[in-house]
Amino acid sequence: MAVVALPDGSSIEVEVHGEGPNLLLPVNPKPAEEGPAAQAMRDWGGDPALGHSLVTGLRDDFRVIAFDYEAHVIANPKTLTPDVVVRDLLTVADAVDAEVFGYYGYSWLALIGMQLALRTSRCAALVMGGYPPVGGPYEEMLSVTRATHRLAVEALDAPPAGPVTPGDWDTVSVSLSPSQAQQFVTLYEELQHFDDLAAQQELSCPRLCFAGSVDVVEYSPRWGDVRVDIAGPIVDRRAELEKLGWEVRVLDGLDHMQAMQADQALPIIRPWLTASLKS
Repeated sequence: MAVVALPDGSSIEVEVHGEGPNLLLPVNPKPAEEGPAAQAMRDWGGDPALGHSLVTGLRDDFRVIAFDYEAHVIANPKTLTPDVVVRDLLTVADAVDAEVFGYYGYSWLALIGMQLALRTSRCAALVMGGYPPVGGPYEEMLSVTRATHRLAVEALDAPPAGPVTPGDWDTVSVSLSPSQAQQFVTLYEELQHFDDLAAQQELSCPRLCFAGSVDVVEYSPRWGDVRVDIAGPIVDRRAELEKLGWEVRVLDGLDHMQAMQADQALPIIRPWLTASLKS
């Protein structure tokens, strides 16, 4: 493990596992710890050991550079613009002597992967899971993050929340502080004028995207009253994406949380990365 100093003065723990082509993997590489947080993640369909499982499943073929970037920005709120994120990622790569690397990210960590590939020729392969390369819901996610920030401010003076029903967002209270929530508002504000279709001509590395076929979330008015459709742009525009140079995989019947699990993602990303980075 290494502790890497980032440009804003914060630091992040980075673990390197295995040998082979470099692969940047912004996940928590540590084994799952039991407790309320881990159980809550399971209740919502997540896996608290996901990052560890991905590292374990990839380290035999790649030099996996794992770092929990999401936890880092929660612990160290910053002005989360695409340029800031890319500087952070390149600093991590520099610190572990990864001149050239592949990148795999899921959800918002996928969209910053595309921003990375657009800003450096060092990205030799890009995998985006759970976020469409074209037709991304940037406007809808701005509404959701603004609602999250509003709820974070309201929570400062709110009584303790009642029980949470897994799957029912209206029973969820926001545990983020206003500054933690604001950085995601900033990210999507910065991306409002990003033309993801026009940007495709600037991508030159091999690239793969995948999502579950039912990856759609309908948010109530409390959360912005929007429909965040991840699957639609990938399913409906598959031929267009393939013509633009993307390999596309759709996981039938899976939602956002299901498609990110290691037993679903690894059979897709491992052979593709092997072909892309070892050719």
